[in-house]
Amino acid sequence: MQPNTLLDSLLDEAGISHAGLAARINHAGRARGLALRYEHTAVSRWLKGQRPRGQVPDLICVVLGDRLRRPLSLDDIGLGVPGEPLTPGATPLAGFVERATALWRSDEQQRPHIVGAPAVTGTPAVMPVWEWENPPEDSDVSRPGRTKVSPADVHLLRAARAHYELMYRRTGGVATRARVVGFLNAETAPLLRGGYTDSLGRQLHRATGGLVAVAGICAYDSDSHGLAQRYFHQALRLAKASGDRGLGAYVIALLVNQSVYLGEYRQAVAFAEAALRTAGRQITPALAADLYAMQAKSYAHLGDAAGALGCIRRAETEAERIRPGYEPDETGYVQPGLVNVQVAEALLSLGELAAAQEHASAAVETPAHDRGRVHRLAMLSHIELRLGEADRAARTAAEMAERARGMESQRLRDRLREVREQLVASGSADAGETAELIDGALRVPL
Repeated sequence: MQPNTLLDSLLDEAGISHAGLAARINHAGRARGLALRYEHTAVSRWLKGQRPRGQVPDLICVVLGDRLRRPLSLDDIGLGVPGEPLTPGATPLAGFVERATALWRSDEQQRPHIVGAPAVTGTPAVMPVWEWENPPEDSDVSRPGRTKVSPADVHLLRAARAHYELMYRRTGGVATRARVVGFLNAETAPLLRGGYTDSLGRQLHRATGGLVAVAGICAYDSDSHGLAQRYFHQALRLAKASGDRGLGAYVIALLVNQSVYLGEYRQAVAFAEAALRTAGRQITPALAADLYAMQAKSYAHLGDAAGALGCIRRAETEAERIRPGYEPDETGYVQPGLVNVQVAEALLSLGELAAAQEHASAAVETPAHDRGRVHRLAMLSHIELRLGEADRAARTAAEMAERARGMESQRLRDRLREVREQLVASGSADAGETAELIDGALRVPL
């Protein structure tokens, strides 16, 4: 069950409260001989994804249509397909745009049922990947509209993606998310609803897909996993509309990373396979290396040592083929040392501590932006503790805490707390001092 952002957006546009809609539905029902007694709590459930019974969906169309002075269909209010999940690829492109922009609007307004929605599993989680991978393709993405989109507009979106990605790396997703979502609403939504040719439209959808992916990364980093997943699904649909398989594979890599974090290891392996298979020659060495490395982690968590080691070899081979300057902007996160730290995590799960330490140390010794360095130091500290090197782990963790100071990231806070607990339990002589440093880094409000 996913939040109904279309209905939420229409309520906001109509200026009707939850209680107001319930009262109007009851009144409209009486005209049809129905004795309805809905209250605001029922509307809240509908916004969370519950489907109203009987004639109520039709009544909602009538009530909101009268208020907005235009006819509304069940699809318009997010209730067009009874009993089936609303997935981005399940509607034509024009309908998808309305669903996507409705989500952005609800997110900017911090609707609790949107921000706090859990990630979906099973078919609703898999279907967007299947739809990206399989026909039909979008034969024509052109659109008529009053606002004429220009190449300069597309350039603006690309520049915005780079800007917000850099902001995320420096300050974290919590601080960045509100800004990127505000930009989506103010600048991107009008362009998607504007007028453009097929050729320019594909560029527009590609640029929007990259920007929406950053919004998803920020939501993931804020611990809003259902919201992050919906952004990633949107980015995947936009990638399909653009015709850029490489962008789609990048978005699937984000879904793979989230699947690993949520413990959906078999799903992570399957998604990575889909990206590698479907993108084919459009997949770059950096992205292939990351996908294989994440597969290795997943296989290791599943206890499949042979599968993990095979993927580690593939990841290392692809990493050697990376050529700076020949990668798209989105794969810039695959910096030197990233594969090392991914491999270290896989080896740690397999119990290969010495090899894991070697890879983690190599990752730390490789230059990286502060955010990536914090994660690498956290992994190295964890491995050192597992090896019984508590004092060395405390020194590593102290550097980690200094690097993390000032970053607003739920993921980093989780890593800091985990390392702190392990250090205190280790009995290291330096544990107390390092724990204070970590506490200082954790005092940054989210």
